[in-house]
Amino acid sequence: MFKKLSFLFIIALVFTSCTKEETPLTVSPDDYNNAVDKVTEVIIHDIFSPPVASRIYSYSNIAAYEILAQNNPDYVTLAGQLTDLKEAPKPDAGAAVNYNVAALIAQMEIAKSLIFSEDRITEMRDSLYMKWEELNPTELAASKDYGLKVADHIKSWMDGDMYKQTRTMPKFSVNPDNPSRWQPTPPAYMDGIEPHWMKIRTFVIDSASQFKPIPPPEFSMEEGSEFYKQLMEVYDVRNEMTEEGDTSEKMGIAKFWDCNPYVSTHKGHLMFATKKITPGGHWIGIVKIVTKKANADLMETVYAYTKTSIALFDGFISCWDEKYRSNLIRPETLINQYIDDGWAPVLQTPPFPEYSSGHSVVSGAAAEVLTEIYGDNFQFDDDTETDYGLPVRSFDSFRKASEEAALSRLYGGIHYRAAIDEGLKQGRQLGQFVVQNLKMKTNTAQASN
Repeated sequence: MFKKLSFLFIIALVFTSCTKEETPLTVSPDDYNNAVDKVTEVIIHDIFSPPVASRIYSYSNIAAYEILAQNNPDYVTLAGQLTDLKEAPKPDAGAAVNYNVAALIAQMEIAKSLIFSEDRITEMRDSLYMKWEELNPTELAASKDYGLKVADHIKSWMDGDMYKQTRTMPKFSVNPDNPSRWQPTPPAYMDGIEPHWMKIRTFVIDSASQFKPIPPPEFSMEEGSEFYKQLMEVYDVRNEMTEEGDTSEKMGIAKFWDCNPYVSTHKGHLMFATKKITPGGHWIGIVKIVTKKANADLMETVYAYTKTSIALFDGFISCWDEKYRSNLIRPETLINQYIDDGWAPVLQTPPFPEYSSGHSVVSGAAAEVLTEIYGDNFQFDDDTETDYGLPVRSFDSFRKASEEAALSRLYGGIHYRAAIDEGLKQGRQLGQFVVQNLKMKTNTAQASN
């Protein structure tokens, strides 16, 4: 009798385990925000340059978007719209794919393939896998298979963007005999970064030079010339800020939008880096803030990240094309040589030519995309820099935020007025082009907004 009961008990356990109800897996907007935050964390840790960081953000977000768009009739695939991007593979017939889970898996897989510290993303991914395996192993298996399939599709497309080829191209050659040309700046005197970035394949714009700005003012150290006046403006603004002290509004603006991952600190014979967010990373942080404020669902959240990161990516290509064309010397170099050898800017001068201002270009581009999505009077509190000990700043619109970001480069002492004004124009024109030419929502969805 006892053996019979034991046998029946075992059968009951097996039956119960086999028929255990699987819980549908869920991915919230916060889950996706956390994944993007992890990418930002690794970009800072690995000290990627601003252009390279924009590449990491864009491809990883595109992978997620392409999966979600297939399952949402209000959104349109980017295939055939972004240069050389073909249609993503479909899931196997009858597969229990959870598109939200597959999208997050694809995002993590692409991001992991583009950074150095893979373990940081792997740890987050494996934690999610363990949780999902407990809830619904069937759905996880199908979603993982599909997410990785789309990630492979994006990787294949990504490999054709000239990035790998530019890793082996020669360093930028400095021309010390031409007083108008860029020279490495203190304290690290680094080589010019990414001198071949204009060769990277664009997403939406026709070419790197499509939004070529007007040339900077003609170089001249004669008093009264336009160039000299702009140089002296940088010098004078910095000196006024010194008198006002670190609590001045201009000082606060300069530091808030610093976003320089290359800050070097020297103490005696030691040199170490102070790791910071990139300009693109700051705007990716703004996307998180505004999508949360708008109570965006997962699809809208990924849409906003993707469209903004595409504008940032093309913005850096456009800006770097001009930087290494005009190859203009930085204010710090000229002021130290001709005016005041003890002068130093508020911000450390980044290691690449001056014109046009990178933060101005990409801020202008990102602001146009976010204005299209959320309107011209969207108020938000920007807490992106609180991790670096900086206070929250509030803005009434994305365009006003972009204007402040651009002006911060004058207050920081690293750009002339022309690079700021023309850079902002360049970025806005590019951003408007992305808005007008990249269709990511159906006509019905757009009309309902």
